[in-house]
Amino acid sequence: MKYALIAAGEGSRLQAEGIVTPKPLVSIQGVPLLSRLFKIFIDNDAESICIIINETMTEVREYLEQLVLPVPLQVIIKSTPDSFRSFCELKPLLEGTGKFCLTTVDPIFSEHEFSKYIKEFAKDDSCDALMAVTDYIDDEKPLYVKTDAELTVTGYANAGYSGSKYISGGIYCMNQKALALLPQAMADGVSRMRGFQQYLVDSGLKLKAFPFSKIIDIDHASDIPKAELFLKTL
Repeated sequence: MKYALIAAGEGSRLQAEGIVTPKPLVSIQGVPLLSRLFKIFIDNDAESICIIINETMTEVREYLEQLVLPVPLQVIIKSTPDSFRSFCELKPLLEGTGKFCLTTVDPIFSEHEFSKYIKEFAKDDSCDALMAVTDYIDDEKPLYVKTDAELTVTGYANAGYSGSKYISGGIYCMNQKALALLPQAMADGVSRMRGFQQYLVDSGLKLKAFPFSKIIDIDHASDIPKAELFLKTL
């Protein structure tokens, strides 16, 4: 399986709180976010990895240039306004490859659960996308995921509702049918990853949810000790 990593954000909230290290290189338990994800991808049968970083990330670019990985690493250097546009830039590197996994740079999760997630999507040809979700909600603007009893995704919501349980974890497994919708989604005015996920549902693709016990995004300085404590419990 191919893996794609969106790491083009500015990390402005971390910077405002005194974290001067570029977000992709912020360390959790002494390991930069990028390196942690690369290792997890390789441990889960990565055939290649592609990543997008923004044009101001000189330190991240230099870090990537000195890396030696056992699989091909393709790097796009381009500033984009949001994760959806970053995904669009990665699209040519993912075409014709069958299934792939896309993630942002900052989610912290159980590696064991991630392995189960990847294996589930690899063997399940009944859905077009398998979306990581969690009932652990510690986000300023969570995207709520509506599911039925079989964990089929029926839609998304920007606010909690009666019976709401899961939110999006920022980790997405998709097939080529989902990838092919990117250009039309952009033409139809989609501008964020949360909008694209709803677009997939509205287009008639089958999405399923895969629950993780906890996914912590590193958006604030306070998220770093939370993530380290969580990993110590695994």
